[in-house]
Amino acid sequence: MQNSAIWQFSLNALHSAAWGGSLLVALVVCARYLQLRTLVVATTVVTLGLVMLGAYVRLTDAGLGCPDWPGCYGKLSPTHAAAEIRAAEAIAPAGAVSLPKAWNEMVHRYFASFAGVMIVAIAWQTLRRRDKPGTDDPSARIGLPLALVGLVIAQGLFGKWTVTLLLKPAIVTLHLLGGMALVALLAWLSARHLGISGGQASTLRAIRPWAVLGVVILGAQIALGGWVSANYAGLACVDFPTCHGEWAPAMDFGHGFYFFRELGMTADGQALSNQALNAIHWAHRVGALVTFAYLAVLGHSAMRLRGLRRIGIAILVLLLVQVTLGIANVLASLPLPVAVAHNGVTALLLAALVMLNFAACSPSSFH
Repeated sequence: MQNSAIWQFSLNALHSAAWGGSLLVALVVCARYLQLRTLVVATTVVTLGLVMLGAYVRLTDAGLGCPDWPGCYGKLSPTHAAAEIRAAEAIAPAGAVSLPKAWNEMVHRYFASFAGVMIVAIAWQTLRRRDKPGTDDPSARIGLPLALVGLVIAQGLFGKWTVTLLLKPAIVTLHLLGGMALVALLAWLSARHLGISGGQASTLRAIRPWAVLGVVILGAQIALGGWVSANYAGLACVDFPTCHGEWAPAMDFGHGFYFFRELGMTADGQALSNQALNAIHWAHRVGALVTFAYLAVLGHSAMRLRGLRRIGIAILVLLLVQVTLGIANVLASLPLPVAVAHNGVTALLLAALVMLNFAACSPSSFH
């Protein structure tokens, strides 16, 4: 049963041909008619939007809106599968399947497929640049585009397993981290093509290790946030700054942070306790405090360097917005626009930190 879920593919031949044909046309357009720099920046923007769309799907409980993959009941769209969706909804009116949820899920899959095609087109165009004799253009380096192709394939598999393995928290969290990793790599590639520079090498040397550590700290906080979202622990604590009126509420870290389990369950199949959800939520809050303090100092330090001033300001502004959104999520009980924006600003903050690292390593126009 589990093996079948891992390898499941559900889309009939005619609908597969229609979907595949559309992606092939998009690939030809991106590979032949867009400048590489334009394509890279556009792919970064699309991927940022895709992260927010994924958050929207998760927050509207639409992750199982189409319970198969990659189609919807084997069809190209929820319109084609309307009869099956209505039948499932009649059995469980408050369940995971409904026409709006199915559309939410499938639109996310369409955009993810398109983003994947754009990344393949980036690799193709980069390979073509390498074929030109005598070129020493850093934008023709193929390592990062190939890494992006590998990552987007892995991300597609995690997207599939998110559905077929029924929202297993570890898979959902890895899927989120994969999306953020795509944003990070695309931000670096965009910085390369845009020729971002940090100024004099002598002024950049001191900030480089701290900029790297900033990405590590934010990455850990993103993982904690993903674990909160995957376990639906965003409202485990409904007050702020305390949790249930206490600075240290009753918490169960053992069950809360056991990764190989089903959604809402402990490893032995019991319902996950409120104490476990408290632990997940509280760990994210503590991580947010550490991340805020570190990135505030890092952003201020970058702002004082002439070549990094704009990036430093961007980090500080995004950091302030992000903390405000996080607090608003708790106090206003996860309003959908605020919760989606919280994910989007996270991705923007990560991109800004990656560009800070690029600039700190780039005293010249390219790196």
